[in-house]
This record gives sequence, C-alpha cells and structure tokens, in this order.
Amino acid sequence: MDVRRISLIAGLAIVSYIMILQWSKDYSSTTPVESSVEAVSAIEAGSSSVASEVPQGNSASAAPTSDTDSATSQLISVNTDTFNVEIDLNGGDITLASLPKYPNALATPDVPFKILETQARTYIAQSGLVGENGIDQGGRALYSASQQQYNLAESEDSLDVVLTYSADNGLVVNKVFSFTRDSYVIDVRFELVNNSSETLRTNLFAQLKRDSSKDDSSSGGVGKRSYLGTTFSTSEHSYEKVSFKDLDDENFAESSVGGWVAIIQHYFLSAWVPPANDQNSFYGQKGGSGYYYAGYQSPTVTVGPGEEATIASQLYVGPKDQEALSALAENLEKTVDFGMLWWVAQPLFWLLKFIHGIVGNWGWAIVLLTLTVKMCLYPLTASSYRSMAKMKKFTPKIQELKAQFGDDRQRMSQEMMKLYQKEKLNPLGGCLPMLLQMPVFIALYWTLMESVELRQSPFIFWIVDLSVKDPFFVLPLLMGASMFFQMQMQQQPTMDPMQAKIMKFMPVMFTFMFLWFPAGLTLYWLSNNLITITQQFIVNKGIERSEAKEKEQAKASS
Repeated sequence: MDVRRISLIAGLAIVSYIMILQWSKDYSSTTPVESSVEAVSAIEAGSSSVASEVPQGNSASAAPTSDTDSATSQLISVNTDTFNVEIDLNGGDITLASLPKYPNALATPDVPFKILETQARTYIAQSGLVGENGIDQGGRALYSASQQQYNLAESEDSLDVVLTYSADNGLVVNKVFSFTRDSYVIDVRFELVNNSSETLRTNLFAQLKRDSSKDDSSSGGVGKRSYLGTTFSTSEHSYEKVSFKDLDDENFAESSVGGWVAIIQHYFLSAWVPPANDQNSFYGQKGGSGYYYAGYQSPTVTVGPGEEATIASQLYVGPKDQEALSALAENLEKTVDFGMLWWVAQPLFWLLKFIHGIVGNWGWAIVLLTLTVKMCLYPLTASSYRSMAKMKKFTPKIQELKAQFGDDRQRMSQEMMKLYQKEKLNPLGGCLPMLLQMPVFIALYWTLMESVELRQSPFIFWIVDLSVKDPFFVLPLLMGASMFFQMQMQQQPTMDPMQAKIMKFMPVMFTFMFLWFPAGLTLYWLSNNLITITQQFIVNKGIERSEAKEKEQAKASS
C-alpha cells in the first residue's frame, strides 16, 4: 500500500469537495424571489408604506392575523453621521436605513448602502404595543411628530426623535428613537402615561419584516452568497439559525430570559435586543402575505391610573463589527459566522486585524499574516522536507524492491515498511504541509468572506477591492503558476504515473476555482505558495550542504 498516494488523493478529494460545495453555494441561484402584490402596489403608487402584520395577544405562538394596509404614508427623516433613516408615522416603523459610511459600490461613493428599505425589496424594523390595551392591537397607531426632518448637529453626540400618540382609553404614548454619534444602535423606548381611571395592560413587540429577495450586500452585488436568514439567541441556544426555508415549513417559538433576534446577510445585519433580565417570547414565522417575520414580545406591562411606565428595546442596524456586537449583547458577535472552524478563524481574524493596525493595508496584512502562520509551522514543514529529501536518497533501494517484488504487492509492501522502519523514513512527508494548512485555508476563506473590514478595501495597483475577484485574473494565474512550481519541487522519484498526473492536475483545478474567489483569498494562497517554495529551497540547500560535508568527512577519514 502506497500511503503517500492515498493521503494525496484523500487531501485532493477533501479540498475538491469543499471547493465544489462552496462553488454550488456561492454561484447557484437557490434563493427564490417572490413577488408581493402589496409591495408592488405600494411601489406603483409611489408610497413607501407596506402592509403590516403584528402579533396578537402575548404569546409568540399566536400567528399574525392582522394584514391591513396602512394609511397614506407620512414619513419623517433622520440623518446622523452613521444613518439616513425614514420612519413611517403610521406605526412608527423604520422603513429605510442606509449607511453613509458604507457606499453601495466603489463607483458610487456618495450612494450609501441600504439595509432596510421598501423599494427594491421589503425589509423593515417594526415595533409597537399589543396585548389587552395595546395601541397596535387592531391596526397600527398613527403618531405625530413636531418636525418632518431631524439632523444630528456636529456639536451634538446624540439625537432624540419623539413620536406621540394619544389613545381613546386615555393612554398617551411617546415613542422615542435615540441615535448616538458613531453608533449603529438605535435605542427605542415607549413612554406610557395612563390618564384614565382604569388599569391598562400592554406588551411590547419588536420584529423584523422581510421578503424573500436575494442579498446584494457584497461589493460586486453578485457572486458570493453567505447565509441570509433569521438567527436567534436564547437561554437554550446561544446561536441558532432559522432559515427562511425553515419558516416555510413551521413557525419558530421559544421563551427565554434576555436573548436577541436578528436577520443576517453578507457583511450586515439587523437585530432587536430586549432587556437582558426580561422573560421574552421569541418567534419566527411566515405571514399570509409571504413576508417573513422574526421578533419577540415582552412581558405584560401594567400601568395603573395616573401612573407612568417605560418599555425599551435596542435595534442594531449596521455592519458585522464584532467589537460593537459583543458590546451590545452576549453572543451577538456570533452573527459573524466563521463556520465550524471558527476556533481557527477567530484567532486568525484578530491577528489579521492587529497586523492591519500596524501596516494600514488589508492586503499587506494578509501577506504578513500568511508569513506569520508559515513561520509558526516552519519546524514541522522543515521536518517534512527533510523526510522528502531522505526518501529521494533511498530511491535506488526502493526501485530495487519494486523490481524484485513487483508481482507480489503484499510482499513488496512488507519490505517497504521494513525499509521505512530501518531508515526512519516518513512516507507522508511530502503531503503533511498541504494537509496541515487545509484547515487554515478553509478558516481563512470564511474570515476573508465574512469580515466587513475587507469590503471595498484596496491592496495595490488594480486590486481596489479585496472582497471580490481579481478583475484581470492576474492573481489566480500567478497562484496557479506558483502552485505548479511547488508541486514540481515536491514530486518524488518513486511516484507512480497516477500520482504525477494528480499533482499536475491540481494547479489547473485550483486556478480555475480561484478565478472567481475573492482577491484577498487568492492573495493569501499565492503568498502561501511563494513562502513555501522559499522555505523548501532553504531546507534543500541546507540538506545539500550537509550531504557535501558528510562526503568530505568520509573522504578525509578514508
């Protein structure tokens, strides 16, 4: 049995499987795009309002039963350093949230990326009061505002937008949106004043409403597709994905102290975060109109006659910034999903970020990260190269065994194993470096794919965005050439024709795959190959000097 051959084929099979799996996931059109009659009608009418569905009662398992069109849309706008927001006075829902610090595309730097919107898609953040005396129970409450536009002044660090509603039962509600400079967190609170002679009871609901349209948040607008769907964090599950497809089949319902609910996409997310000490009812479901809902309901709040109460929640709408997310809520940083190799990807990300803090360029940070990883693995890599060189030294003996026992494969394998044990040869020596770096490669793939820091980040020359493919395919071709040269250096004289063909085919396959991979990932693999070639060259030269010295000593002793 040729252990080297089996390990090489196994490694190739694993890499190929992962590549094909990711290829299928990234480039196939698996996300259905459904048309909503209500959304289309609203767009045709020139209105940004959409139909609203709110949970009834105080149970998350109760499906929305209200699906009424809002009145004529009355929008107010809010502009801060991080947000351009529109709030519909009918319900007080956020129907638009764009990010001035994140351009939609490099070609249009003045056009901010939209997360929440009702034009190209329906994706909004809703909140209100339901329950026994909820003002949104039978239909959305119509608020009033003192002005139509709010702007955060340069001299201010925060901005409060107050919407007011007076109910027939004597309940006065101030819905307050608090914006903070340099923050993507919106504090939302309901200030309740009971001017009636009766005790009033209500529940806060906060939910995200989205259609099934695709995610265009990558820099190129097409291509890469990371997870798009709902996620929940509860006391039972710190991080649980519930896809739109799952909600097609059944509703999600779970009660938990604290927790959060989010809809995540490539690079960005929106999330409702309730108070950490409340017992909340989380839910996810598909409404009768085809929209998906993910949200929670708070415990019942009781307000006696003449009393006041406040119900609050926090809404995050912005980039997948791990520091900001972890500061907002426990486990929220897990929405930056590095996959099952997160335990490798997370340290790589922090190291990459640390290096970037020094060099100030994400491309050079990737190169230096690769160099750091290769230096850490160098002792094992050097040992493998020495093992390969030793295998070459015993090539004549191995060829002799093959000629002697070629017809008896079992006997030949036994004799080969005796030779390996006697001379302390490692038949896996040439394959170990590749097998060891596979987890790093996969983890770094997700690191570069999920890190919003690399979105629209330039490297040098024509590489103006490391998160999309090289527009001229220069990096993939250089990577393929370096991989071919590396394979030539690692070939063993004992390789059979099948092994040789595999090693010649691998650079071609990898080059084809990398044509559409992010430039940052291709830069990593190219750097990895060049450093590997350099390390092997250094080790080989050291072995040659050592052998030459041994020959000189042998001559001198004779």
